[in-house]
Amino acid sequence: MKPTDTTNPDYFHKVVDCQWACPSHTPVPEYIRLIAQGRYTDAYMVNRKSNVFPGILGRVCDRPCEPACRRTRIDEEPVAICRLKRVAADHRDDVTDLLPKKPATTNGKKIALIGAGPASLTVANDLAPLGYECTIFDALERPGGLMISNIPSFRLPQEVLDEEIGYILDMGVELKTSTRIDSLKALLKEDFDAVFVGSGAPKGKDLQIPGRDEAAGNIHIGIEWLESVAFDHIDKIGKRVLIIGVGNTAMDCCRTSLRLGADDVKVMARKPREFFKASPWELEDAEEENVEIVVNHSPKEFVLENGKLTGMVFETMEYDVDATGKITDTRVTGEVIIPCDDVILAIGQENAFPWIERDIGIEFDKWDVPEVDKVTFQSTRSGVFFGGDAAFGPLNIIWAVEHGHQAAISIHNHCRGKPLTDRVPDGQILEPTKMGMNEWRYSNGFDASDRRKMTHVDLKERFKKLDTEVELGFTPEQVATEVERCLNCDVQTVFEAPLCIECDACIDICPVDCLTIIHNDEEEALRPRLKNPAENTEQDLYVSAPLKGTGRVMVKDEDVCVHCGLCAERCPTAAWDMQLFDLIKAYASEDSLGVAAE
Repeated sequence: MKPTDTTNPDYFHKVVDCQWACPSHTPVPEYIRLIAQGRYTDAYMVNRKSNVFPGILGRVCDRPCEPACRRTRIDEEPVAICRLKRVAADHRDDVTDLLPKKPATTNGKKIALIGAGPASLTVANDLAPLGYECTIFDALERPGGLMISNIPSFRLPQEVLDEEIGYILDMGVELKTSTRIDSLKALLKEDFDAVFVGSGAPKGKDLQIPGRDEAAGNIHIGIEWLESVAFDHIDKIGKRVLIIGVGNTAMDCCRTSLRLGADDVKVMARKPREFFKASPWELEDAEEENVEIVVNHSPKEFVLENGKLTGMVFETMEYDVDATGKITDTRVTGEVIIPCDDVILAIGQENAFPWIERDIGIEFDKWDVPEVDKVTFQSTRSGVFFGGDAAFGPLNIIWAVEHGHQAAISIHNHCRGKPLTDRVPDGQILEPTKMGMNEWRYSNGFDASDRRKMTHVDLKERFKKLDTEVELGFTPEQVATEVERCLNCDVQTVFEAPLCIECDACIDICPVDCLTIIHNDEEEALRPRLKNPAENTEQDLYVSAPLKGTGRVMVKDEDVCVHCGLCAERCPTAAWDMQLFDLIKAYASEDSLGVAAE
């Protein structure tokens, strides 16, 4: 194998698994260390630079970082990354003076943003401080998009939304609520230099089976129903409720139903639990509230008596699953009728663009979705950009934020006549963490504690009001323990081959046997020959330059390294060092792009 190129930021970035997995690449270990030091405001600002909404995402993020967390390779439970983000948000000081300010004069460029969801708000967050005149249009009466319409207030309090959205609006962003855009062609005739579409995926999927039309009054589309609840248009539901679907929207629907008066709520799933789309913690929270999740039931028909919905017919199913987890055979084993008063359909959502004319230069694909460049986020019409769910279908908030960051760079380039692909590549800073003999600027001891469990409001109390937040946040004692579970994966083991004397001291002390000095070979041959065979090919091998003594190479399996620093402490020649990796990402600002708005 060739010596590893550690000057490529992607190498060490990939080793920080949580940051690599995060769509906006938030430096997770960095803000956890700041929390450990009691520096909540600094931790909040580190978060805000990349993910814009720390208080919101600290409650409702889909947590792609946590399954990637290296801690799972030790005790199967990731660090509570998301909930520690909330700790920083809940305990910080006032950050108003630390936020970007509205410039004294604008640059004369006007940007229209359709939809006041996370993608559009992120674009405005990045462009407004540069002097762009950003106007956000939204059909709803309050901003937030899906964050306000589809996420119940018992998970995401209104005051948290208002505060973090307010930070962006205070940068001089104009907000026009209750203003539906019915024609993109008409909007393009107005005096805007660019248009960003962040309208989400607002169309919930329906279920056209016998009885659907006759029982329409008691059958609800999940995302539409949640929106009606959020804006106080619905305040009750029947005693027996069936939720069709097992995604996160279904979990919000079933828990909301309980708060509107339902006594018996069942979530009906066509397939076994391992095929559910809902996040595991969402399922756990629903079951804690005594929601019954019924598997292997496929909806067949709505049952009516005297024109009134009384139940549903389901086919009971059996599945054969192979060793890879793929369904190989499906069988119907019978039928069952389950009584109900209301049914909520949460079987997915999709884009809907009836307001985008088909003769304005925007090409649509075979699914009737606009063709959008995955790097620049521009459509086939120059100056019209898409992001969030409107770009590539339903994802989640953190993806919408990253889309907004990237679209903002493109809009900034577009308005200055620069190529949209002219983007600053990622960079890195590696900073030694050594303070003295075997002392580092981070806690490198291993804490064997289990993941802390979030405390919840008592069951009897949480149903009294719709907006009673269920999760109470971590206690100081829980915070103190949880931050120590982080393995500081951004503090990298950096090796200088010319200094190595091949004494094997590092190999002897390594607690996970991730180091081997060995004669070089092709990767496929090298992996099984290591002291601890490297079986996870998704993680890289670090391979040094030839060592001067024998010509062998130092090989480190990044998959199992726990960044403990013992190799650097033991090395008599300082061939190993612990250095803090800082990923440098470009945003649409004069700081990151090296240019000011013109």
